Amino acid sequence: MVFGRGGRARNNAPDPVALKVLVAGGFGVGKTTFVGAVSEIKPLRTEETLTEASVPYDNTTGVERKTTTTVAMDFGRITLSDSLVLYLFGTPGQDRFWFLWDELAQGALGAVVLADTRRLEDCFAAIDYFERRAIPFTVAVNCFDGAQSYPEETVRAALDLDAGVPLLLCDARRRESARDVLISVVEHAMRTAAARQSAPR
Repeated sequence: MVFGRGGRARNNAPDPVALKVLVAGGFGVGKTTFVGAVSEIKPLRTEETLTEASVPYDNTTGVERKTTTTVAMDFGRITLSDSLVLYLFGTPGQDRFWFLWDELAQGALGAVVLADTRRLEDCFAAIDYFERRAIPFTVAVNCFDGAQSYPEETVRAALDLDAGVPLLLCDARRRESARDVLISVVEHAMRTAAARQSAPR
């Protein structure tokens, strides 16, 4: 035990490792909700109101009640253990903001790809992005009220996922559910890193 400034006792425990995780997916799939549900700090949001000018660019089919959209990123933080903190970066979902993805992806441990079974095609671009850049990711099917549920094998086949990519059901509104998804991302990234290190060169 050591004492810091002002005589306060301070443990010798090392500072926790901080890792970066992206939360990606199509427009209106629940990224902002996911980050907000799990973050232990007030999340930073860059939402703007949808206007008539955005109608030609934003496909609101299936999310007609959505009135705002992320234009830069969402940011949050969650402490998984005394030794591990995750910084979460929610990506914008519209095509016209994808130029931000490369900057957000720098240094990322892994990613969550949120999917909506009513609009599965909306997450294809995110899956392709992380596959091309060899960034480990977990697909989390956000279980919207009223959406039809499908067996995991059916969703996996529709998304053409590799067998090693984790696929989970989640409720982006629930902290515990979002936390389980993030744990899956970390574990998958660690397995991927170990496999790359052991692979013959």
